[in-house]
Parts: sequence; C-alpha cells; structure tokens
Amino acid sequence: MRLKHSLLLLALTAPLAATFPVPAPGQEAAPAGAPDAAEVVRTYDVAFPDTGDSALDDAIRRASALEQLRESVTVNADGLIARAIGDASNLRDAMRSEGYYGGTSRVSLAGEAPETPGLALRLAVMPDPVPVEIRIEKGEQYRLAPVMLRPEPAGVPLDDAGSVALREGEPARAQPIIDAQNALGDNLRKAGHPFAAITRRVTVDHDTKRMEVTFRVTPGPVARFGTPTVSGEERVDSDLLAKVVRPLSGQVYDQDKIDKTRRDLLGLGVFSTVRARAAERLDESGALPLSFTVAERPRRSIGFGAAFETRYGPTFSTFWEHRNLFGGAEKLRLEAEINRLGATSDVSNTGGKLGVNLTTPWFLGVNQTLSFDIALLRERLDAYDRDAFTAAILLERPITDHLTVGAGPLGEISRIRQDDVTRNYELFGLLGQVRWDDVDNVLNPSHGLRANALVSPIYSFGDAAIFTRTRLQASTYLDLTGDKGSVLALRGVVGSIIGASRDGVPPDKRFYAGGGGSVRGYGYQSIGPRTRGNDPRGGLSLVEGSVELRQRVSGPWGMAAFIDAGSVGSDPTPEFGNLKVGAGLGVRYLTAIGPLRADVAIPLNKEPGDSAFGVYIGIGQAF
Repeated sequence: MRLKHSLLLLALTAPLAATFPVPAPGQEAAPAGAPDAAEVVRTYDVAFPDTGDSALDDAIRRASALEQLRESVTVNADGLIARAIGDASNLRDAMRSEGYYGGTSRVSLAGEAPETPGLALRLAVMPDPVPVEIRIEKGEQYRLAPVMLRPEPAGVPLDDAGSVALREGEPARAQPIIDAQNALGDNLRKAGHPFAAITRRVTVDHDTKRMEVTFRVTPGPVARFGTPTVSGEERVDSDLLAKVVRPLSGQVYDQDKIDKTRRDLLGLGVFSTVRARAAERLDESGALPLSFTVAERPRRSIGFGAAFETRYGPTFSTFWEHRNLFGGAEKLRLEAEINRLGATSDVSNTGGKLGVNLTTPWFLGVNQTLSFDIALLRERLDAYDRDAFTAAILLERPITDHLTVGAGPLGEISRIRQDDVTRNYELFGLLGQVRWDDVDNVLNPSHGLRANALVSPIYSFGDAAIFTRTRLQASTYLDLTGDKGSVLALRGVVGSIIGASRDGVPPDKRFYAGGGGSVRGYGYQSIGPRTRGNDPRGGLSLVEGSVELRQRVSGPWGMAAFIDAGSVGSDPTPEFGNLKVGAGLGVRYLTAIGPLRADVAIPLNKEPGDSAFGVYIGIGQAF
C-alpha cells in the first residue's frame, strides 16, 4: 500500500493551519479532484501466453497470484501493482518446476511495467477491467544428468530402496524428482525400514543445461513389531482387543499392516476413533513399540426408517441396538417393521416383522463373526399370505479387505396361503455365500464393485424333498467426470432354483420381480407367471438388470435417469420371453445418512392390470 505523506506548517502569529500533499518517492502528485488510489477497487483481466508447452502453461496459471486471486480477493491499484511485482518469483518458480531454468518473465499492467512511476494513479482512473499481460521467454528446457544414489553410511546395501524412475536426458521437471524421492522412502518402509530417510542434492549447470540429482539414502534398520498395546477402552474387554492386535507381534514393520489392524478395531463397531502410533526408536530388545489409542462410542443407539411404493404402500421400521452387550463388542439388535399400512381400508393386508439379531465378533479368537437371527413375520402380499417363524446362524470370515465368505444353517416354520390354498411348511437348510465389496461409499457409491453369490440347499419335511436356491447379484459404479458429479450405476441379477418343480417350492422361496430395488414401474412381485386368480405365482428363474445415471445438480441436490428390466421364468433356466422394461426419473437429496430418493417410473410394456406409473420413496440409492 503506498504511504501518503503530508507536511503541516504552523504560523506562529496566526491560528490557521494548512496541509499539503507530498508525493511518495517515484510517484506523481495526484491532480486536484482525482480519486484516492488506495480506495478505488480495480477489476482486471489476465492474458497468458501460449508457450508451446501445455504443462508449462498450466503451471504458470496455477502459480500466478494475479490469476488465482482475481475473482476471490478484491484489490485496489496499489494492491494490483504489488501482485504483479510478487508474481515475478511465482512465474520463475513455475518455469523451473517444468525445467526452464534459463527462462524469463514479464508482467505489464495496462501496457506498463509495475515499477513505472505514477502507475497507481493512472490505474485508479482508467475504466475496468485493467488489462494485465504476462509474457514468457521460456528458453531451452534443461535435462537430467545421470541420477545418483548415495548410501549413508557408505556401503549400506540399497536393494530394498528399488530403482529410480528417472532417466538421463529426461526433462528436469520438479514433480518427477519429488515423486522419485518419495518412492524410495515408500519402498524402504514397505520393506520394513520404519526410519528410512531420503534427502536430495540438486545442482543446475547453466552452461550444459543439465541438472544433476543425487539422493542420499539412509535405510535405517529393518524392524519388527513388539507386542502392540491398546489404551483408552472403558467397557470393552481388553482380552478381545489383545486378540485383534496380537497378530502384528513379531512381524516385519509394514504400514499397511498397521492400517489393517486399525480397520479391524474400528470394525468392532464400538469405537468412534482409533489412532495408531509407532515409536520413533527401537526398544532395548530391538523391537518397534506400537500402540493404539481408542475412544468408545455410546453403547446404545436407536434408529428409524421409512419408504413408500405405489401398490405396496408405506413401510416404517425402527431398531434398538446395544453395541457391547457382554463386553466383547457383541451387538444385540432388536428390529420392528410394519408395511402395507393403509393399503386397504382395514388392517387385513398390513404386514410386519419382529426380529432379534446377536452378532459376536472375533469368534473363537480369530477374525470371524458369528450371527444369530430369529424373526416373526406376517406378510400380506398380492402373491401370497405368509405367517412364519425363522431362525438362522451365520459364520462369516473375511479373506481379504474386500472378499468375505460365510456359511450356516437356517430353519423355518410357516403357514402360506396362495390361490386359496393354505399349506404348512417345515424347512431346514444351509446357506453359503461369497461377497465382494470395494465401493467407496456404502450408501452412495461412486466407483467400485459389489457382488454377492448365494447357494442354499433346503429340505422340506412335509414333502420329503430337497431343492437348491442359487442367486448371483452384482453392481458396479463408474465415476464419469472424476469428481462424483456424474455416476453411471449398473446392476445385474440372475437366479435359479433346481431340484424341484415350481409347486414343490414354497411360494416365498420362488423368484419374483417388480417394484423398488427390482424393476421400477411395475407393482411389487407383479412380473412373472400368474395363478388362476391372476395373482403372481413366482418362478424358478430370475433375470434382472438396471442402468442408472446419477447426476449432481447443485449442492446436495441431484437427479437420476434409469432403465430397469426383469423376467421370471417357470423353468430353472433363466429366460427372456417375458422380459418387462421400466424407465423413469428420480430426485436425490444428499444427507449425512445417505441420499433421500424419490423415483417415478412407467412400465414400457405393461399388461392388463399394471399401473400407469409407480412412485418410490426411500433412503439410500436404489442399488
């Protein structure tokens, strides 16, 4: 900011005083009535050169304060001059970052150099925007000389550091050099050197236009973890936490192993935060101390859910959860649901569910989860009426961070009425499943893959018959713009029941399609074979597919366009002869618990009795 000086003359014999402006060194006096340059806000446009090197052009734009602050921070004439002067070093650094060490730059404001006397006053009175021009003489791009690795202390092997991805003659750009330095350190740490240190020495020879780079590499010792410790727990059994962290003991240092153990602790569901810290030196035994600090979540929680679908009606659900029932991170969850409320004038078609789930993590001391489920169900659907008691036990074990396998027994006692025929069923079966999940967000994924394969042989005591139900579902997500603004979501399902005729399979175990999460635009379970009363009968095979484009519009608001298709067949082999297609549009509003979703879909090849459209409202994406 230009300082304004004034001289005050006092008359010894008169009570009058006057002030006279004195220009700063190198500045002209302002004409009478001219605006104060310190008070006039200036807007400006910046013209950049085309250097012929797009990477250099981008670097110049990113480095220029004139460009980066142009719209976000207002400036007066003196400030504009200061920005232009300060950009000299910014532009020099940008050119050097791309290997142009002999280049020069020049900035002009309204055609004049920033240091020109009186420029601030002239900028203050000229019309907006002030023209700003950046000129670059890039010169010759410097090249790399052979890159050297120097061990410290001398003679220390550097095999674990790997090779340097820099070659003689390549442009002497800064980022590849920084990346190479980081890669050397990463390689050493992955090989068990927690205290690896890499420094670099760079020398630029302006005569040969070559850059010499020498990396000084101090690997440090290979370290093994000592026995990890956990602190901060209040109600969680310390023996359980010891089981989680104990596998690290004695292993060669690896940051990925630390991160995995931290995720395992978080996966218990009882901690809000988990922090890991490796010591800065080895202990007396030569081991690397490692500690985890945890903070517990509230033990109890309660939640609610709601959804709506035409021809099915509203669904309301609630749950109560205890996350640490016996001190071993056991999770007890009580659930209640009521559905089809108001579907008719009375409650005859209202259904519901009461369920209890108990989950025990690290069952038998290893990373596997044992779950117990029991439920009472009342279903009043167009396809069938069902009252049932179900029970299941499932043992799940992660194989990798993304792959999980599970298996366990299940049983059911039910009474089902379909097409005016009521039957009692007693079923016992086994469930085997394989699950893959590497999506970036559970409720609102933008990239990754989900897949779930189920195989369930079931024995029916009443019929003394066995059938096997199989189902494979997969969905993938493609981030089309790289910023999660446009996401293409794809889903596919195929299922088959083998070993029995259609009538030999209980109605609730058959396949159905239609409704939210299936083929939107059609009623719930309405696609497929029909009974004599024209109600859904279900089938022995299923094929479904969905394509959905999810587009962010503004802030938390978004939209979706989708096409769903599905077919249910009477034979175990999937068929497409009765393929039904629905299409529609939806609105999304992103919240902390996932997107709120409202979809409207129409059936493209409806049959008599199908509605003209369907409305679907819920929390979370359709798939």
